Amino acid sequence: MARGSFVSLAILIDWIVLLLFCCKASLASNAAEAQALLRWKDSLGNQSILQSWDAPANANSSTLSPCQWRGITCDNAGNVTQINLPNVGLTGTLQYFDFSSLTNLLRLDLRENQLTGTIPSSIGTLYKLQYLDLATNFLYGTLPLSLANLTQAYELDFSRNNITGIIDPRLFPDGSAANKTGLVSLKNFLLQTTGLGGRIPEEIGNCKFLSLLALDENRFHGPIPSSLGNSSELTVLRLSNNLLSGNIPPNIGTLSKLTDLRLLTNQLSGFVPAELGNLSSLTVLHLAENKFTGHLPQQVCQGGKLVNFSAAFNNFSGPIPVSLKNCRTLYRVRLEHNKLSGFLEQDFGVYPNLTYIDLSFNRVRGELSPKWGECKNLTVLRVAGNLLGGKIPDEVVLLNQLRVIDLSSNQIFGELPAQLGKLSNLLVLNLQDNMLSGQVPVGIDGLSSLENLDLSLNMLSGPIPYQIGECSKLRFLSLGRNRLNGTIPYQIGNLVGLHDLLDLGYNLLSGGIPSQLAKLTSLAQLNLSHNNLSGSIPASLRNMLGLVAVNLSYNNLEGQLPDSSIFHLVEPNSYSNNRDLCGEVQGLRRCTTRANEKGGGDKKSKLVIIVASITSALFLSLALVGLIAFLHHRNSRNVSTPESRSRREIPLPIWFFKGKIAYGDIIEATKNFDDMYCIGEGGTGKVYKAEMSDGQVFAVKRLNYLVQDEEIETTKSFSNEVEALTELRHRNIVKLHGFCSQGRHAFLIYEFLERGSLAGMLSDEEGARELDWGKRIAVVKGIAHALSYMHHDCVPPIVHRDISSKNVLLNSELEAHVSDFGTARFLKPDSSNWTAIAGTYGYVAPELAYTMEVNEKSDVYSFGVLAFEVLMGKHPGELISCLRSSANQEIHFEDATDPRLSPPAERKAVDLLSCIINLARLCICVDPQSRPTMRTVSQLLEMKAAGSE
Repeated sequence: MARGSFVSLAILIDWIVLLLFCCKASLASNAAEAQALLRWKDSLGNQSILQSWDAPANANSSTLSPCQWRGITCDNAGNVTQINLPNVGLTGTLQYFDFSSLTNLLRLDLRENQLTGTIPSSIGTLYKLQYLDLATNFLYGTLPLSLANLTQAYELDFSRNNITGIIDPRLFPDGSAANKTGLVSLKNFLLQTTGLGGRIPEEIGNCKFLSLLALDENRFHGPIPSSLGNSSELTVLRLSNNLLSGNIPPNIGTLSKLTDLRLLTNQLSGFVPAELGNLSSLTVLHLAENKFTGHLPQQVCQGGKLVNFSAAFNNFSGPIPVSLKNCRTLYRVRLEHNKLSGFLEQDFGVYPNLTYIDLSFNRVRGELSPKWGECKNLTVLRVAGNLLGGKIPDEVVLLNQLRVIDLSSNQIFGELPAQLGKLSNLLVLNLQDNMLSGQVPVGIDGLSSLENLDLSLNMLSGPIPYQIGECSKLRFLSLGRNRLNGTIPYQIGNLVGLHDLLDLGYNLLSGGIPSQLAKLTSLAQLNLSHNNLSGSIPASLRNMLGLVAVNLSYNNLEGQLPDSSIFHLVEPNSYSNNRDLCGEVQGLRRCTTRANEKGGGDKKSKLVIIVASITSALFLSLALVGLIAFLHHRNSRNVSTPESRSRREIPLPIWFFKGKIAYGDIIEATKNFDDMYCIGEGGTGKVYKAEMSDGQVFAVKRLNYLVQDEEIETTKSFSNEVEALTELRHRNIVKLHGFCSQGRHAFLIYEFLERGSLAGMLSDEEGARELDWGKRIAVVKGIAHALSYMHHDCVPPIVHRDISSKNVLLNSELEAHVSDFGTARFLKPDSSNWTAIAGTYGYVAPELAYTMEVNEKSDVYSFGVLAFEVLMGKHPGELISCLRSSANQEIHFEDATDPRLSPPAERKAVDLLSCIINLARLCICVDPQSRPTMRTVSQLLEMKAAGSE
């Protein structure tokens, strides 16, 4: 018994020793994890979100535990198993994250932060990791091959970053930095010099348990790995918005659990494998914006679960997939811009959940049947550019959720439905280029939300209903090329929101032009041509300040053109074939001709009026000057001390610069604004160089004093510039020293920037060569930093609205300074932020053609244009047109750089130029929401510059 007791005691001791050893090992492991996390925290700088990550003052480093820290989850043994810090504003990199010390980690969620830099290859040491989400950050570089070690992972999400995949060395066997001929596309150039492109590694197929793989919105290049066919558990595969090319691997069709497949916006080509029709669990399939050909898979909705289906902007031909007819689960369908054929009433059924369908620009025949009225949730119906016939059924106009109807460019006939006005939520009605007849329904005033109405190119007759003036939100109205008669309803003048177009041309309208049209002050294009209009053009139309195009030809108009620049600058044929118009336009007689033929008595009466007017004006001016002088003299006498003087001078018309330089000093320095001191001229005034007696030099912008109607705009510009610049303090924004308003003089006093405008430097051969690649990169960065500051660091944010090369000034070191804030606007949260269009032609964002809303995205577009201009040395008009015509248009590097400079020799310059090209292309996206923010642009340029050191 004793011996047995000793044996039992020995075993017990062994167990205790083992347990103590394990505990000690576990504590050591926990401490190592804590130390690893603290090192990462230290590398991130001071971030309040990680405030709880700290070691207590009396803590033993060997027993430190992170289990109570924010975002940290541990198992029973105290090992860190989860790090959950999504959307908490983290900044910094992953470079100092010691993954090898956290081998028990099962979940790492850092999505929606501001992390930058590359993904370290050591992440592959997390061999137990099951969930990894780094989406929506600013990560770049390549995906590390070590990800193949994460064989237990079921979710990998790297979406919405700038990750570029793996560079395939076979693409560049010679290892050259750039093709010596220079004839290399942007795509390959970026691959070769910056890593902005690369393949998705085949090794990703080693993750056999993957349920979700999200790589969308990055810069991946090359084919879709066929190894993904091995991931039999895959339910979500998102690869959209990359540069992927080649075919879809047929074995994707073997992933029986796949519910969500997104391949849109790539460069994929060839036939879509019929095997995709075997994916009976599919709810989402996106194939849009690629280069696919052939037929769509006919059994795409074989499982009857498809909800969201897009194949738009490809080269698909053949029939509409037969399985769509009974696919009642459909919610959204986009098949536009293909060559698909079929019959609308036969190939589509009833979809109770459908909200959006676009079949435009295909070869679909048939007619819009009443059964579409059973799609009660439909908001967008687009079938433009097909071969539809028949009438518009009443059932369609009873769909009260409809926002958009576009049936343009078909062969639809018959009358407009009488109940059309019941679509009170409708925003867009486009029925142009059909065979519609009858009258425009008087109930059209029920379209209270309508913004775009196009009924042109039909056979409509009868009068324009005056009720159309109740559609107060209209921005675009086209009724041209019909058979409308009667007069133009004066109520159209109530449509003060009309911005893009008013087209009533090619009709049978008679009578005069209503003077009420003058209220359309934001209208850009007016077409009243080819009618029977008579009388004179109302002089009040000069108030239509937004006009950029007018056509009044082929009418019976007579008399003088309105006294406004737009009516004198349009093409001469805009007034051709009228009765007797006169004005300072080629092809028209001068209005003074007939006036000179009148009697002398008329001349005398006019002379008396003129003399009386001048005398009255002089008397009033002298009285006003005397009053100001008296008040100034009285104020001067009442001032006894310097302290009281500074308080009393503020209300005076003159605002002193730094309390020293007054109105008279500026007048003396510029010799009363003599043209010999003028160094520039803009739309609102001239800029003078003023050298003071103490040697200081300033730029003085003196505002023009125009006719009375234009003084309001000039004063508003002055106020805008003062208000904006007094709020701005940035090294890349021109500094306002002071401003003055005295008598008929109003001017602003700026720092003087010796080298003038960026436009001037680029247009000068010697100046362009002086602006070498390094300086041009610095100019782009400086402008980006200034706009980032205005948009994101000012409260409220400031939008410039006229970013162009003429409004960027350079100092003696050729550093960029944004100037001319006459059109700037504050983005106030409690305001609608709508205004008339502003900006310089060629830099204005395309959406401003149809919206007056002010936001920072218009500045982003202008910056993109300007960035291209800085690199090219000229305005990039043709390049932008090419990019708009094709989303996948390649940019040849030599087409995006100034031939007057030698190609950059340093790798750093090549990298930065390529980054600017890439960012500029993103900035000029037609869709404003697809453009990056200026903060993102500024940060990416800084990161790229730092990474090239």
